[in-house]
Formats: sequence, structure tokens, C-alpha cells
Amino acid sequence: MVYTHQEKAGIIAQYRQGRSANDLSEEYGVCKRTIYRWAKEYRDIVPNEKRTLTAKEYDMFLRRVEKLENIVVILKTVNCTVHDPLKKKLHELELLYEQYDVHTLCEALDVSRGTFYNHILRNKRGNAWFEKRREEYCILIREVFDEYRQVLGAEKIRTILVQRGYQVSIEYVARLMKEMGLASIRSTAKQDYIKLNAPEKKRNILRQQFQADRPNQIWVSDVTCFKLGERYLYTCVILDLFSRRIVAYNVSKKNSTQLITSTFKTAWEQRSPNAGLIFHSDRGAQYTSHRFRQLLHERSVEQSFSNSGKPHDNAVAESFFATLKKEDLYRKDYTSEAAFKRGLASYIEFYNTKRPHRTLKNQTPCQVEELFMSSNQ
Repeated sequence: MVYTHQEKAGIIAQYRQGRSANDLSEEYGVCKRTIYRWAKEYRDIVPNEKRTLTAKEYDMFLRRVEKLENIVVILKTVNCTVHDPLKKKLHELELLYEQYDVHTLCEALDVSRGTFYNHILRNKRGNAWFEKRREEYCILIREVFDEYRQVLGAEKIRTILVQRGYQVSIEYVARLMKEMGLASIRSTAKQDYIKLNAPEKKRNILRQQFQADRPNQIWVSDVTCFKLGERYLYTCVILDLFSRRIVAYNVSKKNSTQLITSTFKTAWEQRSPNAGLIFHSDRGAQYTSHRFRQLLHERSVEQSFSNSGKPHDNAVAESFFATLKKEDLYRKDYTSEAAFKRGLASYIEFYNTKRPHRTLKNQTPCQVEELFMSSNQ
């Protein structure tokens, strides 16, 4: 139920006159916590004979003042006025994008937010400036994050960057921190402590024993990054340890949990493994995320992790990426994401069906699986 300002004020007036929160809660059907919150928001902090200002209104005015101050700075920065053509205003606002929130930018030059978003999205496609700026701020944010012992959140990191001469919005900093998997230690301290004191939850089952007795017994996975022009593309692969076959792969512009989960779902649909599958990877944030671990739990998959700082614990997946880069990516000049994906698909097909493996006694992964299937019929 939505209560009007007058109704809230009436309830709080009774509360201040001595009525208990329990009585008011039962009479009006309002949670006690809500009554306490209203009492705090509607407390009088600026007494006046004609007008009293509540804490909520005071905070609103502070935010409005900050917004107006930003509008003044924007108007002093841009090389146009509110009366200039829309195209020129959009160009000037684009230069300040991610430094101020879009509401403030659009209000400063009287531009529709929808029009501005359409302009930004249209120009972002293939625009290296946005990607370059993103990479620069990723480096700056990580430097500040590490300099302050990984305890600061987006708001404080943004404040430090502004003090150092970088104008950027809190929303932009928060988004980049989320993409990089950075979070204030203070907000995750308890979870981190539990993780550190519960090593059995992230145990290394393989212990560098990269052998399997049958297909779909052990899968290993990893993600690599390849620079394509001014952009980065992330490739996730899942490899069957028995045959060294790439059972699924995916390419994304972000190293996200979505990349890992989509690759795993593809592998699961194509292979339909029996119960008892072991999934091994490093301890990257995407592999340790609640979302991905829940996905494995739902399918009764046992998860294994490399030890911290031990890349050799995932040597098979690491070796595949090294081979991929030496035999294909470093030998060809891919000029587009589509060409990269076509080349990757072609190489994985070659890797699975034609390339002999010394570990497999110079057989291909497909040959090993076919031999296993024929001998078990």
C-alpha cells in the first residue's frame, strides 16, 4: 500500500505523541521498521515559524545543489550553448560521457536522454575512443584499489581519482570494478575469511594428475585474452581430459560469469555426461562465483580448483591456449571479430579431428574417443 505524505505525517505525529510502534503497526498495517524509518526521515531539523524542513527534504536539496553545481561546470566546459544545433550539443556531451551522469548532462544542454543514448550507442560501435578510455580507467582504478590495500569501494576510489585530476562518475567506476571483479574487502571480509578457512570447499582434486579413464569423467577449463586491434576478446574453452578434445568454447568481449556458464551449458548439452563429472579450473572470480557453482551443484558436478598461484595445476588448458596462439593466432592477422571467430572455429575443428597429439600417441582427440566407443560396445 502506498501512503501519502499527509498519511505518513499523521502516523508519525501519533508516534511522537507517545503511541507505541506496535499499536500503530496493527492499526495501519505498517511494519514497525517502516514507522521507525519514517520517524527518522520526517524529523524536523530546520525549525522556522513558517516552515520546517525534514531530513529527507534536506538530503534532496543537497543532491539538487550538487547537481546544479555539476551543470554549471558542464556549461563552462562545453563549447556550445543550449540554443546551438542538436548535433553540436550531442558532440560536446559525448566528450563528457562517463564523467557525469546522463541525467545531469542532458539537463545541462536541454537534450532528451533517449536521443543522447541513441547517439552514444550508435557511435560506440567500432569507436576505439571508448575502449581506449575504458582501458585507461581500468588501470587507474586497479592502481588506486591496490594502493589503498583493496579496502576502498567505488565512491572513495572515484573521489581519489577526482583529486588526482580525473573527472569520472561513481557509476562508471562501479561498473568497471564489477567487470574486473574488484570489491571492497570491508564488504566481503566475512565471506573471504570463510573461504580462507574452508579450503575443503576449493580443494584441488586433480593435483596435476591429468589422466582420465573415460570420456566425460574430467573436464578442464580456462579463459584467455587476445588483443584484436584496440579491443580485447576473451575465449573460454572446456577440454575433456581423457581425449584432450575441446568439447565447447565461446568468445566474448567481457571476461564474465556469463561467458563461463554459457560455455558449460553448451558442453553439457552436447556431451550429456553421466553423474560423477569433475570440473577443474583456476580460482578466477568467474569460476568461483555463486552463480556458476550453483549451476554445477544442480548437475551434481564436483568442482576442483588449482592451488593459488600455481598455473601448472591447470597445465592442460594452459597448454592448449599456448598451442592455439603459436599455431594460429600469432600467425594470422585477424581484422574483425567475425574473422577471429571463424578462424577459431576452423582451428578447433582441425585440433579435434586432424592434429596428432604426442600425449595421445599421435592420435587425434576424435580418434581416441572413437576407439574407446568401439571397444566398449
